[in-house]
Amino acid sequence: MDRYNFHEAEGRWQSVWRERGSFAAKTDPSRPKYYVLEMFPYPSGKLHVGHVRNYTMGDVVSRYKRARGFNVLHPMGWDAFGLPAENAAIAGGIHPGKWTYENIATMGEQLKLIGLAYDWDREIATCHPEYYRHEQKMFLDFLANGLAYRKESWVNWDPVEHTVLANEQVIDGRGWRSGALVEKRLLSQWFLKITDFADELLAGIDTLDRWPERVRVMQSNWIGRSEGARVQFTLEGEGFAGEQLEIFTTRPDTLFGASFCALSANHPVAQRLALENPTVAAFNADCNRMGTSEAAIETAEKLGLKTRLTVAHPLMPGVSLPLYIANFVLMEYGTGAIFGCPAHDQRDLDFARKYGLPVKTVVKPADGPAPEIGTEAFVSTDGVAVNSGFLDGLAVPAAKRAAIERLESLGIGKGTIQYRLRDWGVSRQRYWGCPIPVIHCPACGIVPVPAQDLPVKLPDDVSFDQPGNPLDRHPTWKHVNCPTCGGKATRETDTFDTFFESSWYFARFCSPRSENAFDRADVDYWLPVDQYIGGIEHAILHLLYSRFFVRALKKCGYLDLDEPFAGLFTQGMVCHQTYQDEDGNWLFPEQVTLDANGVATSNGRPVVIGRLEKMSKSKKNLVGLETIVESYGADTARLFLLSDSPPERDLEWTEAGVEGTWRYVNRLFRLIQDHRERLAPIGAATDDAGETRRMVHKTVAAVTEDLEQFRFNRGVARLRELSNHLETVAATLDGAVLREAFETLTVLLGPMMPHLAEELWHMLGHETLLVDQPWPTPLAALVRDDTVTLAVQVNGKLRATLDQPRDVDQEAARVAALALPEVQRALDGKPARKVIVVPNRVINVVA
Repeated sequence: MDRYNFHEAEGRWQSVWRERGSFAAKTDPSRPKYYVLEMFPYPSGKLHVGHVRNYTMGDVVSRYKRARGFNVLHPMGWDAFGLPAENAAIAGGIHPGKWTYENIATMGEQLKLIGLAYDWDREIATCHPEYYRHEQKMFLDFLANGLAYRKESWVNWDPVEHTVLANEQVIDGRGWRSGALVEKRLLSQWFLKITDFADELLAGIDTLDRWPERVRVMQSNWIGRSEGARVQFTLEGEGFAGEQLEIFTTRPDTLFGASFCALSANHPVAQRLALENPTVAAFNADCNRMGTSEAAIETAEKLGLKTRLTVAHPLMPGVSLPLYIANFVLMEYGTGAIFGCPAHDQRDLDFARKYGLPVKTVVKPADGPAPEIGTEAFVSTDGVAVNSGFLDGLAVPAAKRAAIERLESLGIGKGTIQYRLRDWGVSRQRYWGCPIPVIHCPACGIVPVPAQDLPVKLPDDVSFDQPGNPLDRHPTWKHVNCPTCGGKATRETDTFDTFFESSWYFARFCSPRSENAFDRADVDYWLPVDQYIGGIEHAILHLLYSRFFVRALKKCGYLDLDEPFAGLFTQGMVCHQTYQDEDGNWLFPEQVTLDANGVATSNGRPVVIGRLEKMSKSKKNLVGLETIVESYGADTARLFLLSDSPPERDLEWTEAGVEGTWRYVNRLFRLIQDHRERLAPIGAATDDAGETRRMVHKTVAAVTEDLEQFRFNRGVARLRELSNHLETVAATLDGAVLREAFETLTVLLGPMMPHLAEELWHMLGHETLLVDQPWPTPLAALVRDDTVTLAVQVNGKLRATLDQPRDVDQEAARVAALALPEVQRALDGKPARKVIVVPNRVINVVA
C-alpha cells in the first residue's frame, strides 16, 4: 500500500479511543493534574476549518501533557443561549431550542471527525435546565450577599435586537452582534457588583504571568483606576441657584484653566432643563442616539448646547463658567459632569474652538516657556503650574496634591479614586436565555424564587410574530402567586446576559453531572484551568466577567479560588482569499475557477479576487471542515493548522499548502512501511552515539521545549527535519537505531497527528496504544555537543569565536583565545591584564 488510507484508519482509531475511554478524566489527588480548555463554541451551524485551529492547539497540549504523566481534563460543551437562535426562529419558523440542539448534534459530530481528545462524557449545554438551574441559585446567593441589585438606569439599547447591551458589548457605538447604532434608554435592570472587586481584579492582573501582555493591558485599561478629586461647583440660575454640581477630575491642578462645564444628556440637571425647554429635550435625544464607546465618542463631532445656567468657579471668586450639555460626556463615567480645560485636553480644546470659548494655559514645560495653544492641546504632565495662583511653580504631581488640600480645607472637594469599570448589567429583553429567578409582587416587592422551585424553566409555547421579548406576552408563564404572601404576582421576564453562563462553565466541567453546581473536592483539584485557549476578541468581556465570577462565588462559599485561568493563549485567525462577482456578490471558493495565469471566473463570468480575510459566513470565504477531512483526512488538516504560521498569528489557508501537507503525511507512512522489515525487535537496546541517534535525542529535547512554549510550528519543522534525515539514511542504519528513531518520531507526532501516529505505532509491531505511551526522555549525553563555540570578546566587544571541547580547562581556553589573530589585532600590542572565562559560553579579554 503506497498511500495512507486515512478514511479507514481515522474512524478505526477514534472507535478504539472511545471504547477504551482513553480520555476519561477522574479526580485523583494522588496524581498531578492538568486542565486544558478551549473557549467553548456557540452552536451556530456547521464548522469550517477556521473554527478548529484553537481546538487543535488545545488537543496538542492535552495529548502532550497526558504523555508527560499528567491527569488531564479536556472537556467540551456549548455556549448555547443567545440571540442568533431567536433570529433563526424569526427567519425560519423553528423553535430556538430545536435549532440549537440540532446544531449541537451536527457540530459535535464534526468535532469528533478530527479526533479531539475530549472527555465527551462531560459535555454540557448552557441552555439545558440542569445547567442553568445552578446559575439561578448562584444569582439568588449573589442577591443575598449584596452582589446583585436592581435599579433604574440609562442603558445601551440595541434597536434591532430589542435588548440591552453591556458597555463591553458596544463596539464603536454599535451592537456587537447586530451592528446597529446603539441608543440610550432608561430602564429598570439587574446588575452584578463587579465594582466591589475593582481593586482585586486590578491587582490580580500582576499574578497572571502566563497571560499575553496585551490582554493584561486591555484588562487594566478597562478597569481604569484613576486618582483625582471630586469638586463641588455651585450652580447659578433661576430654579437651580445654590445647588451643587459635583465633578470628578484627574487633573485638579488645571482648575484655573477652566473655561466651561458640561453635562451628560442624562444628568439630572440636563433632564430637568429638558422638561422646561423642547430644544434641550431634542438635543438630549440626539445625544442618546450616538454610540457610547470611547472610539465613537472620540471620532464623533463634539457638539454642545449652551444652557441658561452658569456655575461659580470653586477657586476663583466672582468667576462664572457657562454650562453646556455635551455629546461627549457620559453619565456612566465619573459623575456625568466635567469642567473643560481646553489648553490641556484635546477634546476640550476642540469643543472650545467650536464654540469660541477662552483657552488659558496653566501648565508649561519644566524647562521652557508656556506653549502657544493652536489646534493641539499641551497634555504632558511633565511640567509646572502657571497662571494658577497658589499652585504657580509647582510640578504637576505636587500641584495636584496642593489643589486637593485646598479644596478639602474649603469643604468643596475631596481627593478620591475613580474607576472606569461599571457594574455589570445582566438583564436582557429576550426569550432564549436563562430566566432571572425573581418574582415581582405588588405587596412584597421583589421576591426571590424559592430554591426548591428551581429551575425556573422557559416555556416552550412562545411566539415570535412581533418584535420584543415573547415572555412579556406569554398568557400564563409570567403569572404566578407570590411565594411570600400568596397574592397575584408576575415573574421577571428579562433573562440573563449570555456571558453569565460562560462566566462559570469551566467549573461545571469539573462535576458536570453533580446535583450541585460542582462538587468542592472536584473544583479544589481541577481548578484553576492550567491552559485556556481562545480569541483575543474575548480579552475584556468574557475573561473579566469570569475573573469577577470566581471572586463572587468565593464570597458566597462555593469555592476558594482567586483566578479561573492560570495560563491564557490567544490564537490567530484562519484567513482565506475572498471573491466577488461583477455585481459585488460574495462567492464561495468552490464557485471560483482559477486558470494558469491566476485569472478567476465563475460559470464563465469574471470574478474579482479580494483581500485575505478571516473566514466568515458573510464573505463566504469558508472551507468546510467535512470537505477537508473527506478529501485529505483529519491529520492533514491538523498538521497544516499547526505548521504554517506561529500560533498567535493569522494563518492563510491555501489549497497548495494543504496538498503539500497531504504529501508529507504519505511520505511519513511510506518511510516506516518501506523499512519496517529491517527493524530490530521491540525493546532492542543500542549504545550507538552516531549522527542519527544524536539528532533523534536533540529533536526530543527541542520539540519538548517547543510544545511547552506553544511554538507548534517550530515543533513541526523539527519533526520534518528529522523525518527528512531518516528518509536519506534509513537504508544504512542499524536495526536498533532505526527502531528507536521510528518509535521516537511516531511518539513525537502523536499530539499533532494522532490517527497516523497510532497507525504507525501499530505498524511498528506494538499492541499497546500510542496514546498510552509516555513521552520520550532525551539522553543528556546525546543531546549535548562534544564541542562548543565560545564568543571571544576584547574589552566587551565581540572579536572572534572559538570552537573548543565542552568543559575545556580554563587555562587551555585562555591560551587558545589569546593566540587568535583577531584578538592580537584588537590588543594592538597591549598586554592582557585579565582573561575571564565563562565555561562553555564566553571568553572576555580585558586589556
